[in-house]
Amino acid sequence: MSNKEVKTALKSAREAIKNKEFKEALKHCKAVLKLEKNNYNAWVFIGLAASELEQPDQAQTAYRKALELEPEQLLAWQGLANLYEKTDQWDFKTELPDVYQKLIELYSSSDKNKCYEVIKKVSDIYQSDKEYLKLAKVWLRLIQLKEEDASEKTELLQLWQQMTRLLSDCMDMEEPDNETQQHLITAFEKAMALTDPVPGEEHRKLSADYVKCLSKLSHEEAKMKEACESMLSLYPTQSYPLEILCSHYIKTGKTLFFSLIKPIVTVSSLSPNCGEYFFLLGRLYWDMGEETRRDRSKAHTHLLKAAKQDPNLGCVFRYLGHYYREVAKDRGRARGCYKKAFELDSSDAESGAASVDLSMEQEDMDTALTILQSVIDKATPGSAKWAWMRRGLYHLKVGHPISFQGFLQAALRADPEDWVCWECLGEAYLNRRSFTAALKAFGKAHQLQPTSIYSVYQAAAIKQTLGKFKEAAAEYLQITTREDYVPALKGLGECLLSLAKGLMEDYRDGGAIDLLQQAIKNLFRAVELRPDLSCLWKLLGDSCTTVGIVSPNRALVLVPGPLAGLDPITQSHTLNQAQTLKVGERCYGRALKLMPEAPSLWYDLGLNYHRQANLPCPAEGDQSSLVQLLEKAQQCVKKAIMMDSGNHNYWNALGVIAMSKGLENFALAQHCFIKSIQVEANNVVAWTNLGALYLKKENIELSHEAFKIAQSLEPLYVNCWIGQALIAETVGSYDTMDLFRHTTELSTHVEGVKGYAYWVCATLLDKSNRDSELYRYNIVQMNAVSAAQVALTKYTERIQSDPDAFIMLGYLNEHLQLKMQAVQAYQRCVAVELLQSMSSTEELAFALGSYGRALCTSGRWEEAVQCYSSTPLQELCDLAGLALAYFRSGLIPESISAYERALAVASTEKEKAYILTALALLQHKQGNLDSAKTLLFKCSVLKEPIPGSLLCLCALGLVHRDATLAGAALTELLKQGAATGSAVEQRCLLTCTLLALQGNYSAVQREAARAVHSNPGNPSLWALLSRLVPQYCPKKANVSLNTHIDAYDPAAWAGLMAACHTENTSGFLSGSAPLRQGLEQTLMSVVSEKGQDCVCFYVCFTVVSILSICACNCLPSVSQCLCSFYPHYLTVPPCQTFCFPSLLLSLSSSPIVSPFPLTPPLSIPQWLAEVYRSQGLLVQAVTAYRQSLQLASQLGMHSSQVAILLRLALLALGSCMAGVPGNDWKDLVLEATTEVLKLGSSPMALLFQALLQFATKMTARETRRLLERLVSVPSGDVPVTVMQVASWYLLRHLHAKNDQELMDVSMQSVHTHTETIFTHTNHFFVELAVVRPLFSYRTKRFELVS
Repeated sequence: MSNKEVKTALKSAREAIKNKEFKEALKHCKAVLKLEKNNYNAWVFIGLAASELEQPDQAQTAYRKALELEPEQLLAWQGLANLYEKTDQWDFKTELPDVYQKLIELYSSSDKNKCYEVIKKVSDIYQSDKEYLKLAKVWLRLIQLKEEDASEKTELLQLWQQMTRLLSDCMDMEEPDNETQQHLITAFEKAMALTDPVPGEEHRKLSADYVKCLSKLSHEEAKMKEACESMLSLYPTQSYPLEILCSHYIKTGKTLFFSLIKPIVTVSSLSPNCGEYFFLLGRLYWDMGEETRRDRSKAHTHLLKAAKQDPNLGCVFRYLGHYYREVAKDRGRARGCYKKAFELDSSDAESGAASVDLSMEQEDMDTALTILQSVIDKATPGSAKWAWMRRGLYHLKVGHPISFQGFLQAALRADPEDWVCWECLGEAYLNRRSFTAALKAFGKAHQLQPTSIYSVYQAAAIKQTLGKFKEAAAEYLQITTREDYVPALKGLGECLLSLAKGLMEDYRDGGAIDLLQQAIKNLFRAVELRPDLSCLWKLLGDSCTTVGIVSPNRALVLVPGPLAGLDPITQSHTLNQAQTLKVGERCYGRALKLMPEAPSLWYDLGLNYHRQANLPCPAEGDQSSLVQLLEKAQQCVKKAIMMDSGNHNYWNALGVIAMSKGLENFALAQHCFIKSIQVEANNVVAWTNLGALYLKKENIELSHEAFKIAQSLEPLYVNCWIGQALIAETVGSYDTMDLFRHTTELSTHVEGVKGYAYWVCATLLDKSNRDSELYRYNIVQMNAVSAAQVALTKYTERIQSDPDAFIMLGYLNEHLQLKMQAVQAYQRCVAVELLQSMSSTEELAFALGSYGRALCTSGRWEEAVQCYSSTPLQELCDLAGLALAYFRSGLIPESISAYERALAVASTEKEKAYILTALALLQHKQGNLDSAKTLLFKCSVLKEPIPGSLLCLCALGLVHRDATLAGAALTELLKQGAATGSAVEQRCLLTCTLLALQGNYSAVQREAARAVHSNPGNPSLWALLSRLVPQYCPKKANVSLNTHIDAYDPAAWAGLMAACHTENTSGFLSGSAPLRQGLEQTLMSVVSEKGQDCVCFYVCFTVVSILSICACNCLPSVSQCLCSFYPHYLTVPPCQTFCFPSLLLSLSSSPIVSPFPLTPPLSIPQWLAEVYRSQGLLVQAVTAYRQSLQLASQLGMHSSQVAILLRLALLALGSCMAGVPGNDWKDLVLEATTEVLKLGSSPMALLFQALLQFATKMTARETRRLLERLVSVPSGDVPVTVMQVASWYLLRHLHAKNDQELMDVSMQSVHTHTETIFTHTNHFFVELAVVRPLFSYRTKRFELVS
């Protein structure tokens, strides 16, 4: 397209736009742009056409492109301005002033008229946006252009005057810009200089505005004075400059009033009929202070003269209203003056507000409403705040809180920073019980006025109502630390009392007593200020009476001296439980003196007497005093019922008191409970108490019905469930234990806790039910031991005089391996003579035997001997414990004697076998070999021989090199069945020792390898194998010798490597030096000697194994050395890391032919997964593990599947513990552990599930249940490492929940084993990550070894 064609196309585009064919115009413009991409006119036409087609973004882009090409051309700027003007888009409106500024610059040299139009437009924008500085600058630009055009003086005057009007609004801003103020002053000065004539009306008005403007600028005091003096000289009859000067001196505190009086008097004498001067003089006297206000000849007289001279001057009547309200105390005249002032000037908010306030004060609500309604009807949005606020207060006073809220919101729209209005709004929300909204309103009021106590108090009161007692107490405390505010002290006492009751429900009595002390202290402060308030005395009585719930030795309360009634009264005194209850009694008495007709106070006093009667030792110390207290309680509650017979709580309390020991008026109790139910049908407490009454009278059917109704009314009420459990126990139901367990889950109650603990201990004592479904459900699945121990710990902290509870607690602590706690529980039962005073010698003997057993478990042997010696020594367990204690104390003859006595009382063959074995060990320790053999032979011929005796007999034969005896014993031992736990290692060691004794050295290594093959997860067997191979197969172990080891036997090398690496790892964790260092490179050299001729798959496999161990031990030099041995298979570029994944992938698909007719090894994908994991490629590691798992499943390798699944679960668990987002890793842990548990029992899988729950929901109850399931089981069922790791995380769980009592229990158990726990924990994870991968090769290795 030529230049001529471009012009033609542009012309066509222009014609199309003219004809409103905008799409056609776009086509022509695009044709132009294909040839001339930077054609200015084409871009402008595109912008215009797109704008008309309502494509503003495309139009803006086109105009912007045109401006980039020609920034000084008008066309694009005009188009952009038109686009922004007609498009209602926020970003366009923001950029429009900048476009106008550019147009002003371009028009100023070409078209002045258009320039003036644009200035007018941009001025309007700046004025609406309150951009006063920019407005001043653009207006100055306009005046400058007019001056350049030699405009007339009148026009310039109008422009300056208009500028003063436009900028005057900036004076009302909180922080006006200083530069804008100077522009405004300049505008006034220029306008006044151009005004003519002087003096004149126009000049007077301008001068008054100028003076008003300067009065608002504190830094322009000199100019303000000069302007006032100038105006007074030109217009001596004007009072405005004098008003400004008076106001200025009053605001600044300058004592120049008398210097102003004289000119005002002079001016007033010139105009004696001018009311403004008299008002100004009266106001000046009013502002001078209290003395001139009270002088009727000054302020009052001049204000009356002003009112007489000018009855239409509203401000005069406003100040007269001030005088009558504040000085004369004449509310009627004041109200009339305010009303008159407001009628004269409806904009006088002060007069209107005062008139309404006085009308409402005088109960003239109609007048107040009329005034308010008249203002509100005329008010614009955001104005008349005072009227909206008082209209709201009016509705609050007449009882319309909904309307109240709306009017206050309207007042806040007028002034959002009015803190009083926010407080009133909070009251409105509070009246309609919108607590959240009220809290926000009071919070905003406190933010605006931090010194206001009322908003803080109301916020605290709301939080107290919502049950947030801790937060409420903190806010009340803020007030009480500043001043003694009685409502805040009362609220603080109530909150502390509620918090104390909450702690008591959780049996945290120590913390509850501390809170009660603080409550009593603060309430006593309030009573000292207002002793006439009955509610304060009642709260003091409640605080003192609540102390009766806790254990007597914990109920030591610090009470102020005047309240305690003890000398010296200036100090606080520590009172016991009985004394504190007496103080509560006196407090209720003081409250009743103030309000004798309050039934609730009589009820509270009756409960106080009942608490005193229930003390372990009554105050007077005899039975008659107990009956007297109960009779007093009964009379008080009867008094309350006489005053208010419709309160079901009073009837119920009277029934409880009537049932108490000492009265036992069961007929009255039944009558009271039935009356309570009649008054309130849904009365779960009365139904439960009625059921307890029937149960006490042995009426099982009626009792069951009453408890059943109570359960239907409130299923979560624990007492009715306890009643059903007691009934079940009475009739011998199998549901008894389950019912008691349910009560402990609902809440902690002394009867429920003791009943559940009893049934748990009874079930544990019955050794015959271990394999029953009932035992597995009630004890194992329900985590009964741990739950009962926790509940019983709380019980014994409160009830410290129950020996049965301490015996059961000690027994449960023993089951949980809490040795120190068990000793303490038995000691508290025995040492504090709880049982000594009882006649039951059988129970005392049982407790002493248990105490001795706990002492033995804790290693306190001498104390155990003394304890066992205190028993009758008639039970087998006591005799056996005494014998063990003697032995551990070094008293072997005494131990033998005790075992012989135990043998005499043994009733079963198994018991006799154990005792004979122990005697044999003692005889051998004394050197009596023949006696030991005889005793062990006796064991072996019993009907129920035990493995321990056979094991001892075999060991005895080996020690004395009697192969025949050892072989016979070992044969019998192996007939006992498969070994578990530590017996596996013991049998392997005995077998290997016997083979070595027989001289069959080659079989020693094979036997150890066979044991490792059967139990690959036992590190002790690996360590044993590592010790046996060098000793009995030196050709396979001593790699420094020039022997010809078979380089193609990967089992020998991998086994030796695994064992040595395990020993080194164990040594590292225990802090000792590694036993073998640098072994990897030595083994590499030996393997490479035979590997140079014929490298097979298994050579590469062994090499990769060594390489991976080198990588784990950070030995890159060994990796480089290995690559030099096998250059065809292992290539490492210079200065680069060895690429394990590539090598393993190549090996897995390698065409190397194995010399053994075996399937490809399972270990390649497992090694690949481990390498991926070590390099952080977790997704690839999961894929490799799944491939390995699939292969193991095809080969039917059960143990390999378990190992792979556990490694997969561990991999995913690591990500969960690290906080990786998403549910994929969590699902993977659950999937892998679930599959493991399907294949068989696995404590490791259960531990992984517990740790997953800990990582996702640390403080959840399920976390504690899963961890306690691992901790509380017998030690033989779960590896020690797993149990200790679970204990550690259980302790962290309790710490996160801030359960201080359980933490103390757990910490005492963990304290002695802290170092062991950390060591085992580290060893546990190292074993999983490093050692255990070697086990997966067992199939191939040990098939070759065997």
